[in-house]
Amino acid sequence: MIDQYSFAKRRNRFIDQLAGNAAIIPAAPMVTHHADCEYPFRQNSDFWYLTGFDEPDAVALFLPHRPIGEQYVLFVLPKDPALEAWIGSREGTDGVVKDFGVDIAHPLDELPKRLGDYLQGAQGIAFRIGKHPKIEQIVLTVLSEQLDTVQRSGSLPLSLVAPCPLLHNLRLYKEPLEIERMRVAARISAKAHELAREVVHPGMNERQLQGVIEEYFLAQGARGPAYGSIVAGGDNACILHYTSNNSILKDGDLVLIDAGCSLSDYYNGDITRTFPVNGCFTGEQRALYEVVLAAQKAALQSVLPGQNAEGVHAIALRTLVEGLVDLGLLYGNVDSLIEQNAYRHLYMHRTGHWLGLDVHDVGAYRLGEYPVKLEPGMILTVEPGLYISDRFAVPDGQPSIQDRWKGIGIRIEDDVLVGLNGPEVMSSDAQKSISEMES
Repeated sequence: MIDQYSFAKRRNRFIDQLAGNAAIIPAAPMVTHHADCEYPFRQNSDFWYLTGFDEPDAVALFLPHRPIGEQYVLFVLPKDPALEAWIGSREGTDGVVKDFGVDIAHPLDELPKRLGDYLQGAQGIAFRIGKHPKIEQIVLTVLSEQLDTVQRSGSLPLSLVAPCPLLHNLRLYKEPLEIERMRVAARISAKAHELAREVVHPGMNERQLQGVIEEYFLAQGARGPAYGSIVAGGDNACILHYTSNNSILKDGDLVLIDAGCSLSDYYNGDITRTFPVNGCFTGEQRALYEVVLAAQKAALQSVLPGQNAEGVHAIALRTLVEGLVDLGLLYGNVDSLIEQNAYRHLYMHRTGHWLGLDVHDVGAYRLGEYPVKLEPGMILTVEPGLYISDRFAVPDGQPSIQDRWKGIGIRIEDDVLVGLNGPEVMSSDAQKSISEMES
């Protein structure tokens, strides 16, 4: 687990970079599922990254213009013994000061009357517009009142900036403790995939396989799945975000499983494996699997400092297109096919994404015209795939898809740490060679 010392160091780095702006970072609210039932609470990742506080509807202020001992202020829901008998214990103002390193704490309902005072002396306000409507109204009211004061005093008005670039750049570079937590998430996720491969058989329902995976997540102390688990047999695997998971797994089909766990502190795994339901690839399945596996291996080897995510994608894409040409599923020169996007009916997504507190984690991929270079401490997924179906029109000049290829969907995804001495595939406990997939 990430300790409070680590959260304090993050806050200090964030405050140092605010350049006199006061940051307002709200927690997530509870979200209604139906009637008076709510979804399980999931904390806002930016708020969690800075606070480690896992209650809804709080608001954190980070105030570099205030003296030491007054720079971290938290507004929280107060203690309420009668309500807590229904919903569970709250920390309250005393608890967050005692246990979460907060300098000053107030009940949440005092935010409207206190916020203006806390912002006095700040050069600007760092707040994300459009995401937190209730808090946004309070912030805009304070800004409006401040503008009225400016007109009388002649002082400069507060500027309004987004905290995201600073905060998300911090989150992009994983600390040693974060890396270790993500290794744990990857190991649990990988073992769940191995369990699924051990028990799968024709006639099984996709949902039963989902149950095996998610039961293991919970048994290992994870919160549960990091996202809606995908268990897609046969042609369902050609639906990229298939989550119905209610079809029968058929003899002779492949099953694609895209699933990862989320730990108690929200660090995530994200792994995809594809294997034959009956333990034996057909000729077409094997040929396509070999292409995807070769593309993934080539891309993994390129996850090095100085490379970038676009370069990793380009390496995987070239290998995929070369393989598709060799199999007769594409016609033409490889460079031209890539330039014309003539492969997009068979491979329609990028090869990976940042991974961390969010499955599709924050952090820029480009800064203006230039791609962000990979550096040690960054974690990304590498996940090429091929999806052979008639859902997309075949481009002019390309071969029609023969029935023997249709309904084959394959993706192979691993979680990869950029290291000084090469890539670390954190999810390597999930096997992926053809011999292992058939064992």
